[in-house]
Amino acid sequence: MVQYKMILNLKHRIITSTILLFLFILMLINNYILIYSLIVLGMFAILEFFKINQIILKKKRFKQLFTNIIFIIYIFSFCSFFIIFSFFFHIKIILFIILLTCIASDIGGFIFGKIFKGPKLTKISPNKTVSGAIGSITFSLIILSTSIFYLTKTFDLNILIVGIVTSLGCQFGDLFFSFLKRKSSLKDTGNLLPGHGGILDRIDGLLLGVPLGYIILLLIF
Repeated sequence: MVQYKMILNLKHRIITSTILLFLFILMLINNYILIYSLIVLGMFAILEFFKINQIILKKKRFKQLFTNIIFIIYIFSFCSFFIIFSFFFHIKIILFIILLTCIASDIGGFIFGKIFKGPKLTKISPNKTVSGAIGSITFSLIILSTSIFYLTKTFDLNILIVGIVTSLGCQFGDLFFSFLKRKSSLKDTGNLLPGHGGILDRIDGLLLGVPLGYIILLLIF
């Protein structure tokens, strides 16, 4: 029975991942789809955060309201800057490369963690391992350096710093929301994405990884 659930969950995960990949391509091609998608994803992320926050701070109304407002401002800023910058072709390409690097970080962590297992990274999230963290950085470096080399036909060692910082940002973002889920006794932030959980379960790393990656890229280059 347990094995059947695992196979079914993997099947749902693959189907959902395929749909998300297709959406990623559409967002890259068409700015109107990008805008609509960011609005929808942002709204669901906010609603999921409200649910978690209500559980954690159920008796602390002021803190709950304050943190909700901070999160709304952050999501609004994130989506707004992403949309504005996406109207400049070269910046849009850079943003999507960093976004792809974040996705690679997530995939690398999942694959390395499942294959090599090993010591736990932190008590915050029992599923996070040291091997997974290494896998996240490795996949990020491969995808980022390959993408940049494909576009520029050059390789700069500084790009490795961007890859490492981006991956670490993704991992910290992931751990932060894992901490919130642990505090609220929730396995997932939602159930909108079969096999993945909620929107925040998918974009938690992106919310920190993308801004950090872009900022460090600007600082270095």
